[in-house]
Amino acid sequence: MSNHSSSIDTRFGNLQIRRVAGNIGGEVQNIQLSAQLPQTTIDDLNAALVAHKVLFFRGQSHLDDAEHQAFGARFGRTVAHPTVPAPNGTKLFELDASKGGGRADSWHTDVTFVDAFPKISILRGVTIPAYGGDTVWANTALAYERLPQQIKNLADQLWAVHSNDYDYGADRVDIAADRLSHHREVFVSAVFEAEHPVVHVHPVSGERSLLLGHFVKKLIGLSTTESTRLFELLQNRVTRLENTVRWNWQQDDVVIWDNRATQHFAVNDYGDQARLVRRVTVHGEVAVAVDGQRSRTRRRPDATNDAQIDQIISSTA
Repeated sequence: MSNHSSSIDTRFGNLQIRRVAGNIGGEVQNIQLSAQLPQTTIDDLNAALVAHKVLFFRGQSHLDDAEHQAFGARFGRTVAHPTVPAPNGTKLFELDASKGGGRADSWHTDVTFVDAFPKISILRGVTIPAYGGDTVWANTALAYERLPQQIKNLADQLWAVHSNDYDYGADRVDIAADRLSHHREVFVSAVFEAEHPVVHVHPVSGERSLLLGHFVKKLIGLSTTESTRLFELLQNRVTRLENTVRWNWQQDDVVIWDNRATQHFAVNDYGDQARLVRRVTVHGEVAVAVDGQRSRTRRRPDATNDAQIDQIISSTA
């Protein structure tokens, strides 16, 4: 068998998937994404996503904002970001490098500051720079699997507070004032906090995954020093190079990732070039710990009646 043929995964119906890295990521070849795809193809994409964690698609120039959202809805209920306004009345989350909040250059899992964080994110490259601007994903299930048993036993018992009001400027040198201002005025326009298990069980695969990233404020029940050191130990396991895949964007690429089993990082190395990507976000389930306990809301914006509370909860998944 040739090296090329051995890199092709044909387990999922008619999908032809080229493995991109050894432990995460597959490029799905010869497919045009559309809301009109047969349900069997959507099922195959879901199964491939759980297995590969991230799926890459080249040449999806036919997708506009409306079709992007319609395609995303085939995977579940799509939701807007809880604090960042969507463009043009859509539910899309936009990252525009020309604006203050458009560079997601820190390791994170999307929107973990709510209890039922998104299960799937679908990102489309609208304007891609001539160089730089890659995105890197890490496999949080494999990170847990490769922990020594003694550390697994400890991690299984830990819980963390996640919040959108985190130290955005940490580990960033000479961060632009407009980025800090955008974070304070837009991203933290309403403060959310949730308590999550550090290890949660994937609702489809049953795999255990580390649930960490930059939204973690502290590990519950530990001193600041202990919390920081344990967080760094576990987070560094997630981002080991052999646990990652790096994607070099081309115009009109689409990437789908399983937000329940990954973290990601957008590399900020493209200077003042234009970079615009838009994301469709699919509602997720409340995370479940290894002992069956469920994630819980710790803080959410004030609401004056039950209808407003329901609206806030449904919009923050």
